[in-house]
Amino acid sequence: MESYKQIISPNKKINFNINAVLQYKDLLFLFVKRDFISIYKQTVLGPLWFFIQPILTTIIFTVVFGRYAGLPTDGIPQVLFYLAGITCWNYFAECLTKTSSTFIDNQNIFGKVYFPRIITPLSIVFSSLIKFGIQFLLFLVVYIYFIFDNSSIHPNITLFLFPFLIVLMGLLSLGLGMIISSLTTKYRDLRFLIQFGIQLWMYVTPIIFPLSSLGGKMKTLAILNPMTSIIETFKFSFLSAGTFNWIHLGYSILVTLIVLLLGVLIFNKTEQNFMDTV
Repeated sequence: MESYKQIISPNKKINFNINAVLQYKDLLFLFVKRDFISIYKQTVLGPLWFFIQPILTTIIFTVVFGRYAGLPTDGIPQVLFYLAGITCWNYFAECLTKTSSTFIDNQNIFGKVYFPRIITPLSIVFSSLIKFGIQFLLFLVVYIYFIFDNSSIHPNITLFLFPFLIVLMGLLSLGLGMIISSLTTKYRDLRFLIQFGIQLWMYVTPIIFPLSSLGGKMKTLAILNPMTSIIETFKFSFLSAGTFNWIHLGYSILVTLIVLLLGVLIFNKTEQNFMDTV
């Protein structure tokens, strides 16, 4: 009687499946390619939407919050201030939105063939990174223009933290997305709340206002938001304006690690029997 060469069993503990992900790296690449191409495949403007979206959002923020509301921007030109926050937030929000529906959107694939399920949310993080790179180029164009126009804007040594900030945003959104995706297999109402929740989260993150404009309890509450120090560090690195604090950044790192570990644990547990409830 022929013996099995490989036995596939569900994970019952925290397991990042690193070896399995490396083994299925070609599938990860195919998912990244699929996610990126399918977004604007049948649109008229195609990839131009990568630029149009942040441009329109920046214009709206500049008119509404800059001109009419008169919110401060730490002395940074309003267009550059809002674009910096929007560029980072778009990456985080897109990763969180798409990973939060992993089980629902891929139930047909999950029910037919085996592969490490964590590859699916990982592919979203990587494909969204491509979009972030394109929008970051737009930010750099505007940034370089204002460097020559405004001598007070310049990068500093904390710019070396930039790659780390991207990783931090990706991991935080991955962890939260896996938690929400696992919960939506039983509680479908969460799918309708996630978009509203992300929009609300954006308005309590220093994107339309600088952290320095807050004081007292409001500032403390803002710092408890793990995205606050990430956005502020990004702005400080490129614009030399904003708030940079190692303690605040360390807090964001700690929250990210806890959320990621919790997300992997819940995700692994859910994938064992999600086909019975999805």
